[in-house]
Amino acid sequence: MVHRPCNLASPSRSRMMRTAATVLIAAFVMTAVATAQMQFGRRSRFVQVATEVSFDRTFQFCRAFFNSGFMGDGGSWSTDYPNADINFSIRLSELTRTPVSTDQFGYPNHLVVRLTDEALFQCPFVMMLEVGSATFDEAEVENLRQYLLKGGFLWVDDFWGSYAWDWWENQIRKVFPRTEYPIVDLAPDHPLFSSQFEIDEVPQIPSINFFLNTGGTSERGMDSAQPHAYAITDDQGRIMVLMTHNTDISDSWEREGDDPRYFYTFGPRGYAWGVNVALYALTH
Repeated sequence: MVHRPCNLASPSRSRMMRTAATVLIAAFVMTAVATAQMQFGRRSRFVQVATEVSFDRTFQFCRAFFNSGFMGDGGSWSTDYPNADINFSIRLSELTRTPVSTDQFGYPNHLVVRLTDEALFQCPFVMMLEVGSATFDEAEVENLRQYLLKGGFLWVDDFWGSYAWDWWENQIRKVFPRTEYPIVDLAPDHPLFSSQFEIDEVPQIPSINFFLNTGGTSERGMDSAQPHAYAITDDQGRIMVLMTHNTDISDSWEREGDDPRYFYTFGPRGYAWGVNVALYALTH
């Protein structure tokens, strides 16, 4: 069962919780700076495609496969794969009471799922990265719509600037027309911001290469200066699609063992956000 602490009432206690959360996350994962390369660096890139028999009633990170349009602004479905999926699953098991599926060697059982497969309906949490080039066909649109309306949750991350946003919005509007499903900008008082850790804002996390080369965080300059958490909800207010724009939260998971400066700057906030999103998805 997922552990969901009660929200704190007073501002002073909220500040204490935020500080404690950062310390807690860092304490759990700081050893990964020295060990993650050993644990995951030689991990095979074998792709485990989800089928209906892949699931065991515990958490499995589901990553959606999608085709990329050559005119888009983004990479492929496999960006940050597989280390982001592996590392996040491990930290979720350490920072919460969420049971995470593992194989006989203790590695998380993470899955790649096609948007047209029935296996999609077994994933309470699905993630897509670099969606600034994602392209959906009619079959994918219909199956994704049914999945989300029946209680599924999609988180898209790592796309930057207005061009990538416009491309992605054109694709997701095939699933949910703008006349029926407005896109809202989540405020910090939304329950997602406190599903476990008290979070004040959407962190702007750049890719490790951009940060180490420039020292900055906005990968498209002024066009991506402000990170946002946008959402499409159902008629009960439940988030169906979460869109973290102008940030690359998943890179803070993938790269946790690559560079101490990058990890200490972005790792705790990236994991706090990921944990909150996963718990929200699993409990709503």
